[in-house]
Amino acid sequence: MSANDAGDRPLDVKFGLPRDVKFCKRCVISNQRPASTVEFKNRNAKQAIDFDEHGICAACRYHDLKYHRIDWDGRHRALEELLDRHRSKDGSYDVIVPGSGGKDSMYVAHLLKHKYGMHPLTVTWPPNMYTDIGRRNFEAWLDGGYDNVSFHPNRRAHRELTRLAFLNLLHPFQPFVLGQKQIGPKTALRYGVKLIMYGESQAEGGTNMAEAFQPVMDPKYYTLPRAEQHNVSIAGLSWNELIAAGLTPADLANYIPATHEDILEAGVEVYHIGYYELWRPQEKYYYAVENCGFTPNPVRTEGTYSKYSSLDDKIDGFHYYTTFIKFGIGRATYDAAQEIRNHHLTREEGVALVRRYDGEFPDRYFQDFLDYIGIDEARFRQTIDSYRSPHLWRKSGNEWQLRHQVE
Repeated sequence: MSANDAGDRPLDVKFGLPRDVKFCKRCVISNQRPASTVEFKNRNAKQAIDFDEHGICAACRYHDLKYHRIDWDGRHRALEELLDRHRSKDGSYDVIVPGSGGKDSMYVAHLLKHKYGMHPLTVTWPPNMYTDIGRRNFEAWLDGGYDNVSFHPNRRAHRELTRLAFLNLLHPFQPFVLGQKQIGPKTALRYGVKLIMYGESQAEGGTNMAEAFQPVMDPKYYTLPRAEQHNVSIAGLSWNELIAAGLTPADLANYIPATHEDILEAGVEVYHIGYYELWRPQEKYYYAVENCGFTPNPVRTEGTYSKYSSLDDKIDGFHYYTTFIKFGIGRATYDAAQEIRNHHLTREEGVALVRRYDGEFPDRYFQDFLDYIGIDEARFRQTIDSYRSPHLWRKSGNEWQLRHQVE
């Protein structure tokens, strides 16, 4: 498995991934699945998900705890205490809910307002290119009775950063992720709100498992010390390289996190409501449909079998496709793995869905994507192929094939 076809030397491995490819014996994820990273430090070196000695991934082990060992009543009481400390008595904003009208942000905002009597301010870093269904769901979210602050970055700069992130990291979603991570804390500072609430925890996917046992997000994901504000890597380039590429400090300011000192002084903290409740994505979908006006895709999402996740951005499909190229796992793998863990699919059903849909090319918005980042198809294909790790891919004639597939 770690040698080439002739068996005479080890195959090259990119991104610091494990050389020997293994698949979880309980779900369908592989040990190539990257851990969550601090995006403004991302240079493509990855730490992968942990597997135990029995061949079970960390996400599945966490779900063992989630379903059998966690005191959810106690965590629910802790949530009520947290919200009681922050709830305003005059109707002023007391919690920030970042999102763009997907099922999770709809759920969180509705729950906080209607069950707990909070006064949320919703904040949005808009998608690169709204899909029709994404725009419709965003409007439905606001029609639910929430104030909203949407921040649109300089489009010229954002497109250029997206182009550079695709070419330098094969990560076209990185500028959006950076903005999405920063919009909550920065808006909290501007409005004097101390509490920010997201949906699911990163622990659901099995990475950074220490964070599964604490309700707050590690500030390393959304702050930097003031003295290190330019010690960043965006689109695979340092601050000085970005400036040399024609971007200005003003262009980059929205992608740089808030200072650690400002966040600490203001008492701002970021939480995941998924820490406090038994989080099942499919249930959040049903809740959002029944209570918030959420509408799923009328057709199956390319690269997977589902219709309700990551619908709002025309670049979503390329985010998952580039993940498939770099790590050998795509959108169907992520979807099936979490649905197996949450008892909505058997492993056999998940394997069949992954074998059928994973790596499907996102053709629907392909020309929109090329136009958006200003490259042609030939350069797109060349860039994609340059990021295929030899330990994951082989070429047979003109076709690329994965060396390892889930069974």
